Amino acid sequence: MHAALVARPGSCIRRLAGTRAREIQFTRFLRNGSVTAAEMAAHAAERTAARTAGRDVVVIQDTSELALGGRRAKANGYGPVGKGGALRGLLLHAVLAVDAGTGGVLGLVDARVWNRKGGKVTDRRSRQTSNKESQRWLDGTMRAGEVLAGAAHITGVSDRESDIYEHFARRPDNVHLIVRACQNRKIETDDTDQVNLLFSHVDGLPEQGRFEVKIPAAPGRKARTTELAVRFCRVVLRKPLHGAAADLPATIALTMVDVRETSTPQDGKPIHWRLLTTHAVTNLDGARRIVELYRMRWTIEEFFHALKTAGFDIEAADIADPKVMIKFVTAVTVAAVTVMQLVKARDGTTDQVLADAFDPADQPILEALSAQLEGKTARQKNPHPKGSLAFAGWVIGRLGGWTGYYGKPGPRVMREGLDDFQRIKYGTTLRLQNV
Repeated sequence: MHAALVARPGSCIRRLAGTRAREIQFTRFLRNGSVTAAEMAAHAAERTAARTAGRDVVVIQDTSELALGGRRAKANGYGPVGKGGALRGLLLHAVLAVDAGTGGVLGLVDARVWNRKGGKVTDRRSRQTSNKESQRWLDGTMRAGEVLAGAAHITGVSDRESDIYEHFARRPDNVHLIVRACQNRKIETDDTDQVNLLFSHVDGLPEQGRFEVKIPAAPGRKARTTELAVRFCRVVLRKPLHGAAADLPATIALTMVDVRETSTPQDGKPIHWRLLTTHAVTNLDGARRIVELYRMRWTIEEFFHALKTAGFDIEAADIADPKVMIKFVTAVTVAAVTVMQLVKARDGTTDQVLADAFDPADQPILEALSAQLEGKTARQKNPHPKGSLAFAGWVIGRLGGWTGYYGKPGPRVMREGLDDFQRIKYGTTLRLQNV
């Protein structure tokens, strides 16, 4: 099933299967009570652990809502109706491992899919983290520490929703954190009679340097080069008065790195990130390193994009049983890693080998296709070494319709290229069989 998802990304099991017999196999597999989403994620994590041994790894986690849509989805039991009449559907919390030096996607660390139930809940401030959905951030970090124990360094990166006191307090010893701050928390100061708040304290610091960064294009935003002003300092957070477990420490010492754009862009708001980290920062280079690691968080946004509109079109899946759908979403999540590996490897900067995403037997086919697809100009030549994932990414991109000009192949192009590649590969087997 994994091979079918990678070969022909999509959300229709009948199309994935290709034959009636294979369709029945896939359906029975997903409906088997002994098959669990947790086991699928655990198997993927084992393969990721092997790739991350000895590396400096960034672990990115985030949650995305899968809008399965319409009255039919509601009738099938995919969660209650939320604000504005929108169906909540399933939620996917994914944890990805990325090489800190190259940005290459190394694999899936964990994936959790659940169906949010309706009903009235108690006030969030009166509940401990273990009784909230917020527990997923702590679980993702703990899982990273377990799965990637062989990595040289692990840094967890996540957005504002993960700004939880307990997240910092209970992190594993082998995992550092970089979290975009959301809570304007109380902090310890030398003046015990005065209550200081985190944001106002950092805002009052003088600039400690500036540097330029390239901001990539995004929906509603053009790519641009901009200047960021930097402030950083050591801060001591106080334990929240509500919702925090009794055994948590009264204070936690962290570093705050504050970066903000010095000019207002024509499209969109200027950048302003307040980053809380367990890493020590003593100079501008250290602060810039924290910013660069945090910027890798965009990889998981691209990953979700590949799962949805740009790749597998998972929200179009038509499976009536929510339990079966949860397993299918998990299987697609595992397969989407391959597409993202190709997207990230397309520039030849990730130093990954062909075997990270392809069968070694695919190499002669890829090399033959590369020779056929190359054009006369330099930009139509495959610039990557044979046997590298970048070499395969160039071929798959060209099969998907990329010309070598006009930008770079994205998830949709890679998905279509993989589909064509598998058709060609199948054709070679027919030839060998004299069919």
